[in-house]
Amino acid sequence: MTVKSGEGRLQTTRLLIRFGSIVACIALWQLASSLRLNLGVITFRNVPPPTEVVQSIFTLLRSPKLLSHVGSSLWRVFAGYGAAALLGVLFGFAIGRSRFASDVLLPPLELLRPIPAVAWIPLSILMFPSSELSMIFITFIGALFPIILNTVHGVANVDRRLVASARSLGGTRWAILREIVLPGAAPSIVTGLAIGMGTSWFCLVTAEMISGQFGIGYYTWEAYTLQNYADIIVGMLVIGLFGMGSSWLLTTSGQILMPWRQPAIAR
Repeated sequence: MTVKSGEGRLQTTRLLIRFGSIVACIALWQLASSLRLNLGVITFRNVPPPTEVVQSIFTLLRSPKLLSHVGSSLWRVFAGYGAAALLGVLFGFAIGRSRFASDVLLPPLELLRPIPAVAWIPLSILMFPSSELSMIFITFIGALFPIILNTVHGVANVDRRLVASARSLGGTRWAILREIVLPGAAPSIVTGLAIGMGTSWFCLVTAEMISGQFGIGYYTWEAYTLQNYADIIVGMLVIGLFGMGSSWLLTTSGQILMPWRQPAIAR
């Protein structure tokens, strides 16, 4: 009981510290905006204070366009991300397990990987008949490469001695893949999926600013053009919350599905 109560107090203390850090940041933001602080390199003259942002949040919650903005962004992210997750894991396993696949697939992927998502937008508009498909493609491209590279890394780093032992005991290729390679590569795959989800949201916002009519990115850009500065921060917060929530859901699901893997650092 003493150990459990001590752990409970420690967790409570950590939660209070984390909550206090957020409150401190908001307080500093309120102070800097109220005083219109000008530090030379950075200025808060045009930055709205948290009180205005809260008012804009309630205005957005009452707006009939809220569901259209959120629904459009969620559909674009999960459509592009779902395709990227499927192809990324398949390509990653193929590259990590086959030299021929590595020689065929890896060079063009490495050539395309450094190209930023913004550079893909004009080509995607030319390639696809609708702006909706072009935005989904941008989220797909953003998520694809982190998933592929992390899957390749996880598959390639599976202990070869375990694979050799399974083969000597008569294990089939499918059994080795299912029982050894997949569990060994799973942590890296989950990491790639979580990173890919974050880049999907980043790329979506960029695409919506240019091609969208609805969506959180379009809402944020429209607020800037109309000089509704508080709405810009609201859009940023919504994007951050959705990105953080979806990445947390992926990592938590990965921990549940991988009970054999314990984190090195307590969270």
